Amino acid sequence: MSGGASVLEDRSVLSRLDTGLLSVERVLALLSGLAVFSLMVIAVISVGGRNAFNQPLPGYVDWIEQAMPLIAFMGASYTMRYGGHIRMDIIVGRFNGRLLWGAELLTTLVTLALMVLLVWGSWAHFQRSFDWAAPLWSRDSSIDIALPLWPGKLLAPVAFSVLCLRLVLQAWGYCRALILGLSEPVAVPMVLSAAEQAAAEAEHVGGLQEETEKD
Repeated sequence: MSGGASVLEDRSVLSRLDTGLLSVERVLALLSGLAVFSLMVIAVISVGGRNAFNQPLPGYVDWIEQAMPLIAFMGASYTMRYGGHIRMDIIVGRFNGRLLWGAELLTTLVTLALMVLLVWGSWAHFQRSFDWAAPLWSRDSSIDIALPLWPGKLLAPVAFSVLCLRLVLQAWGYCRALILGLSEPVAVPMVLSAAEQAAAEAEHVGGLQEETEKD
């Protein structure tokens, strides 16, 4: 889904599972953000070392390669929870009621099937790299400073597994909305209109300004 979205909550089992998984997703998203920040620090150190001492950071490219799975995958489930992934809303955006929930359920199940295959494939890729008997438990390593590659390869199935759990909860929410004919189901992203997004952003900015004035 493109654009802003909100997720409704109540005291149901589905909503409690949704908020419980959200706490895990927030940690993974934080790790992803820290990885981005770390790359910025590493870049400054490498460029500074090159300019000041003619000696860049050893293994700069290797560290970037290790951080890329953190950046690319760890925030995927958190983004899915709030409907932040890009998609075409030209057709689905015209639907409402059970037709909308049926279309959302179908696309969620297709995405879930794809992610299950990716979990299986990425786990097999990790197993080819990991070996208890090998030095640093790794059968392969980076070219420059020989960093073991299995930690980065492990991150993909872990992140994809969390995303699969998110998709299961969303499929549950859409299925529940489809059967019961709900207008505002819980645990699924409710896409906001342009006017609603603008109002929410204005309210957020207004709240920040009030806190600044109080300080």
